[in-house]
Amino acid sequence: MAVFSRNKAAKMLPERGAPKGAAAVDKTADQKPADYDEIEASQAPLLDHLVELRQRLIRSFIAFALAFLLCFAVKNYILEFLLFPYQWAIKFSGANPANMMLQSTTVLETFAAKMKIAAFGAVILAFPVMAFQLYRFIAPGLYKKERAAFLPFLCASPLLFLLGAAFVYFLMAPLLLWFSLSQQQLTPSIAIHFIAKISDYLDFIISFTLIFGLIFQLPVITSLLVRVGLLTAGHLVALRKWEIVISFIIAAAVTPSDLFSMFGLALPLVLLYEISIILARRIEKRRAARQSAALKT
Repeated sequence: MAVFSRNKAAKMLPERGAPKGAAAVDKTADQKPADYDEIEASQAPLLDHLVELRQRLIRSFIAFALAFLLCFAVKNYILEFLLFPYQWAIKFSGANPANMMLQSTTVLETFAAKMKIAAFGAVILAFPVMAFQLYRFIAPGLYKKERAAFLPFLCASPLLFLLGAAFVYFLMAPLLLWFSLSQQQLTPSIAIHFIAKISDYLDFIISFTLIFGLIFQLPVITSLLVRVGLLTAGHLVALRKWEIVISFIIAAAVTPSDLFSMFGLALPLVLLYEISIILARRIEKRRAARQSAALKT
């Protein structure tokens, strides 16, 4: 039966490249990796890995389903929480937040919106469980040092996602909604009122939350790429000017035409990139220190 492990390759490589004689035997014995037993212990048939994957997916689905039921039970409270940015925008525009109105223009639109709220909340609540199940599935195929390096990023990722969501909730959403309210026209001849549809408003909040939650993963992604050697701090520095241009293009595309909104979005993106460069340099400095210490010993 096929074996899904790095152990098979680890066994074959010394046999192909080993020279003849007793010296070759001693060299092979001396170069046996310290983590060889870890990979040996993680060896398992492909079918066993598929069974384990099935179990991890089932546990993740159960966590999502339970979280969905919980969020659906408190859907009205979640909706009120998501409406706070709209209320702040109304207050900033000089109107009374108590007069806030939302539209429902199609059959079952309100019910579908509440289902969307429950699914959105379930993804957030179940994400730690799903991430842990993913880690438990891939952990047996990692060396001990690789697992130790992966865990901090696994812990930092949810925190950065929440930071991105908070950026949308407390800054971007109120700012964009305030701009939309400021475009109302109330004159004796024309009356243009901004009344958002419930589905459009939730799509706006949820999509921006997910987008910025992923954008705020930039330091984690770049740090992982630097650790595995696919990226360096020099590469990030060389691409800095392009990143600044792309950040302002993205900001201009998704924000209103005023400069305040554009800079409010572009500057955090640039800041995240600079943080990524700092982390990449620290990782490379620690790696160089370990390598020099190993050479001295």
